[in-house]
Amino acid sequence: MEKPRMFYGAPPYIFEKARELRKSMTKAETKLWNQLNKKQLGYKFRRQHPISEFIADFYCHSSKLVIEVDGGIHSKKEHQEYDIKRSNKLNRFGITVIRFKNQEILRNVQTVLKRITTYLE
Repeated sequence: MEKPRMFYGAPPYIFEKARELRKSMTKAETKLWNQLNKKQLGYKFRRQHPISEFIADFYCHSSKLVIEVDGGIHSKKEHQEYDIKRSNKLNRFGITVIRFKNQEILRNVQTVLKRITTYLE
């Protein structure tokens, strides 16, 4: 199993991009963050967290869990292929990746939280 480069070792532009993304979260990301922030599920999450050359929407280090929030662009074939490759690389680090569509979170965040809790336990 590869060891991911969390903060250090990532290119400087990754940190800059992560800061930008934290300032411009989507409605779905904000809604989910409001539920994950401050250990509300009993686990610490980070938002827009650099892992190697990637930026995870949300990351729980203690559970090695990445949560990705997918907008409409993720329905395009080329982006789906990129998402699969990205998830496979994160899996090689021992990290589980789960994905939710924006609409899933906006319509029923409680169901999303139940699914996340399943991965945390």
